[in-house]
Amino acid sequence: MRQQMTIGQKVWSKLDLLVCTSCRTGSFAAQDDRLLCTNCGAAFPIVRGVPRFVTDDGYAGSFGFQWNLHSGTQLDSATGRPISRNRLFEATQWPADLSGQIILEAGSGAGRFTEILVTTGATVISCDLSSAVDANYRSNGKHPNLLIVQGSLLNLPVRPRSIDKVICLGVIQHTPNPEESFSCLANCVRPGGELVIDIYAARLRSLLSWKYLLRPITKRMNGKRLYRLIERVTPILLPISNLLYLAFGRFGLRILPIVHYPELKLPPEVALRWAILDTFDMYSPAHDHPQTLAAVRRWFEKIGFTDIVVGFGPNGIVGRGRRARSSH
Repeated sequence: MRQQMTIGQKVWSKLDLLVCTSCRTGSFAAQDDRLLCTNCGAAFPIVRGVPRFVTDDGYAGSFGFQWNLHSGTQLDSATGRPISRNRLFEATQWPADLSGQIILEAGSGAGRFTEILVTTGATVISCDLSSAVDANYRSNGKHPNLLIVQGSLLNLPVRPRSIDKVICLGVIQHTPNPEESFSCLANCVRPGGELVIDIYAARLRSLLSWKYLLRPITKRMNGKRLYRLIERVTPILLPISNLLYLAFGRFGLRILPIVHYPELKLPPEVALRWAILDTFDMYSPAHDHPQTLAAVRRWFEKIGFTDIVVGFGPNGIVGRGRRARSSH
């Protein structure tokens, strides 16, 4: 009962930040185990502490599977390295103290960036389409400045133009239409607010890779069967990949069909888990749509954002922009 009460208090205290995804106008009345729209009457259950605005994982089922299986693999608190922290602040260029701000994190996965965002002092709404929200809640749900919700990036349960900072790292390329997804994110940004994304880059060296050679087969495979195959093969190939990296540098990492990050200097057992996870992450998603620098810049310009910065980053392309302030 105490746990349920704590969950309820956290949800109800942030209801003014949410909007009904059925009518897009209604606010919510408090119920013990659900959110009830005061306009259209739509009800959204709260399951294991997380308001659910979708009924299933949709096209993101592979992500729910992988993040619940590897809930701690990429958390800085588990690796003891500031890998996620460095990537977050390198991409955003935000200060470490964001007290008083509201952040929307779209596509949270298991919460590797959520863990960092809650330390900024901002109020954080963290959303994912998949059941990865359960992994995120287990790791980060204790933070009073965090609300985790399960919802679609194409119909986010937040009021339009209400968020100070919107962030979406490593997600948009895995949606059916990345430009449409970008527009939905941009619609959440208040005047003067910021949007930061990163997305896979459509470069020749990336497109001519094992991933795009094998994905026509692997994305159609049963996810659990694919994972078992990767789990068996990766421990065999990883030592060979290490030797290829020592001999040929980063080019050597492209020779074998697995993902490997020797530059992170992770302990062997952590490096293996990370390699299994990211190899599965590479081959399993239903969608993988890399973009060019010009396309990402055009997205920001089309929305009318200012202070646009688009360039290559550690995960492909990083784009940042600000919604122009109201003239009155």
